[in-house]
Amino acid sequence: MKKDILNREDVVKLVDEFYTKVQQNEKLGYIFNEVAKIDWVHHLPKMYAFWASALLGEQSFKGNPMLKHILLSKQTTMSEVEFNEWLKLFHETVDELFYGQLANEAKFRASNIARNMLNRINNQD
Repeated sequence: MKKDILNREDVVKLVDEFYTKVQQNEKLGYIFNEVAKIDWVHHLPKMYAFWASALLGEQSFKGNPMLKHILLSKQTTMSEVEFNEWLKLFHETVDELFYGQLANEAKFRASNIARNMLNRINNQD
């Protein structure tokens, strides 16, 4: 039986599963692996901190993901197609692993993040 996201270990599990899918995804993998050339050893702990801060109230994340994505959008297409794929994979991963209030909150926040990033990318001067 699935449980809710309760602690940092659950966040790590979610992030690891999600980014494994992202790396292998036809629409997204090249953005992370070839364009951004993500160093996963350093990137994943940042994502743990981001989601632990967002969902568990930790104050462990520092950074400006919006700026990083805006800069990345100048190197490759980041349209509604890519953000919808990211969101689909995120929701799918949450639903496969968890059920409950924080699981729903994770999906809600991911939806807002995707919408806000796409909006900022589309409305650059």
